[in-house]
Amino acid sequence: MARSKATPVASPVEQVDTRYLQTLLGYNARRAALSIIGVFLERLAVYDLRPVDFSVMSVIHHNPGVTSRQLCATLSILPPNLVGLIQSLEARGLIERQPHPTDGRAVGLHPTAKGVSLMQQAEVTAAEVEIDASSKLTPHQRQTLVQLLQKIYL
Repeated sequence: MARSKATPVASPVEQVDTRYLQTLLGYNARRAALSIIGVFLERLAVYDLRPVDFSVMSVIHHNPGVTSRQLCATLSILPPNLVGLIQSLEARGLIERQPHPTDGRAVGLHPTAKGVSLMQQAEVTAAEVEIDASSKLTPHQRQTLVQLLQKIYL
């Protein structure tokens, strides 16, 4: 079929225009997160921790005895997704389950000595990743950004 004379010929895009996307909070938050997560994955690979593993271990490390229910609520993780993760961390010897002191139906999650040691090292590395990833910000700007982001989800 012959092209109609009224149909303009498309010209190649020389530079992609993302000005509208750059006005969106979600777009900017996601782009920033992707750049940080890439470095995080690379540097925390030595600990065999994905971001979700790191988050769960950090909460357990700083809150010995936390329950699975509390973890799910705090980190917005669905219970079925947490089950395998807890089993994996337990199989690696990083956490252990202990009876809850007041609720006979609940089990508290505690870091093992191996888990504490791992998290002490991993949290230092994570802090370095954050500083490196936000090197264009001053410490005050970094703190302000964290506080502003927390206003959205806390």
